[in-house]
Amino acid sequence: MTQPLYILLCSGEHEKVQMAAMMASVGAVSERPVEVFVSMNAMFAFEKGADPDKRYQGGAFSALLKEKKAPDAVMLFQQGKDLGDLKMWACSMALDVKGWELDRLEDGLFDGALGLTKFLSDAENGQFITL
Repeated sequence: MTQPLYILLCSGEHEKVQMAAMMASVGAVSERPVEVFVSMNAMFAFEKGADPDKRYQGGAFSALLKEKKAPDAVMLFQQGKDLGDLKMWACSMALDVKGWELDRLEDGLFDGALGLTKFLSDAENGQFITL
């Protein structure tokens, strides 16, 4: 059995959100269970209705991703969910701090809110990556 992949995404940098999306979608379509925990500044990348040109903030490579019209990270996460075993969790503490509810995030992307302790406990038997 393939070891599950757990991605802790806390950076809002475009390059890191994009890498998380690529790893998650490739893992999921390769029949590998993937779980993504989104917290801190990464939450802003998933705000419902955000302008795609302003959703991501980053450095020189972010500008290239936008210029070359790389696939949108939110779309890649959605494809991973549609085609594989990909679950996404919003950090319950980050939601509380921001005063947001789950409905403030992109529709159909998140499986719910979760605490960090539960995510880390689940990740003990998988490959763990932090971005």
